[in-house]
Amino acid sequence: MELKLEDITLEEQEELKRNVLVTSLEQLKGWARSGSLWPLQFGLACCAIEMMGTGAAHFDQDRYGVMFRASPRQADCMIVAGTVTKKMAPVLRRLYDQMPEPKYVISMGVCATAGGPYVRSYSVVKGVDQIVPVDVYIPGCPPNPAALLYGINKLKEKIRYEAKTGKRVTDR
Repeated sequence: MELKLEDITLEEQEELKRNVLVTSLEQLKGWARSGSLWPLQFGLACCAIEMMGTGAAHFDQDRYGVMFRASPRQADCMIVAGTVTKKMAPVLRRLYDQMPEPKYVISMGVCATAGGPYVRSYSVVKGVDQIVPVDVYIPGCPPNPAALLYGINKLKEKIRYEAKTGKRVTDR
């Protein structure tokens, strides 16, 4: 059976344009991946309280398809919230290595991003990007839950853009 556009009425052609979706498999995977982020919580300081507030009833990140996971083997995104010390750096790297590909990292707060007020301490890592590659940085001390939701939405945009263009936004 062959379908010819000449045999279809103008009304039916308009109906087809509204109801038929044409896309690539990579874009479909990117859309599904961006719609169901499962972040691993790595809360180390006061930013972790704000991260927990994002999962509570007032902000309710579940409506965005974001579910906190307790196991790195089930997570595809890691949210590093708080001051990373040199003692915790190997643990953070081990958890990152246990996550399946593709994996993403969000750095939440100035302590995770650059060391914060403790930057001159001998035991503080001067930014989590020295340990794992970071995709989204969220500024603030501590950033509020709305800022974390904004960062999660930016990560979703990045995932969809990478699926659409086939290019990595950042090199790993």
